[in-house]
Amino acid sequence: MKRFWVLGLMAACLLVFAACGAIQERVDANVYERIHRQLINMESFAAQATVTYISNNNSHTYETLQHALSSGQYRIEVISPINVAGNTTIFDGTTISQYNLQLDGRVMQTTTEAPERIEILLTSFVRNFIRTTESTVSVANLEGALTTVLEATIEGEHPYLSLQRLWVDNETLTPVRMVILDAQGAERVIVEYSNFEFNVNIAPELFIVPQE
Repeated sequence: MKRFWVLGLMAACLLVFAACGAIQERVDANVYERIHRQLINMESFAAQATVTYISNNNSHTYETLQHALSSGQYRIEVISPINVAGNTTIFDGTTISQYNLQLDGRVMQTTTEAPERIEILLTSFVRNFIRTTESTVSVANLEGALTTVLEATIEGEHPYLSLQRLWVDNETLTPVRMVILDAQGAERVIVEYSNFEFNVNIAPELFIVPQE
């Protein structure tokens, strides 16, 4: 899996740099190379993430704790709003389970993968990025910090999930924001990262659903 990521992401980088006009002239190639290296060396991450889902009529925002491995396992725990706090989804590599930490007799159910959930993870962005045949890299000032912006196409024909944009801080090399757009270019999901850590040591028990 790691070798696939390395080769794929290197190929994506070559495509980006080779494409005429694909890179904005202000992009710092040295910074991009460091971001590239950080991504291909990612084996895991942990972060607090504010996730906002936007529909045609309203929006819903959730504070989450995310842990994921590049091999596919992940854990997403909702910590607010209060009425859904404790709702946790775990993929252990085989089965996706959902339960609520706040309930004494934990109600657990198995479920299928949902694009609206998996695509908010950085591991999914990286997989999409290395598959994207045409990509752009630009720079942007985000809340006073200079960032490098990467794009990735989401495969399939989901009506609301078409393109991902990831803002990476040029100083810390950590993701600070990701936006998912629909085919018309409207923002449908916004992920704001805080306390982001690359390559953390995640205990295997974190991907095990507690027994009642």
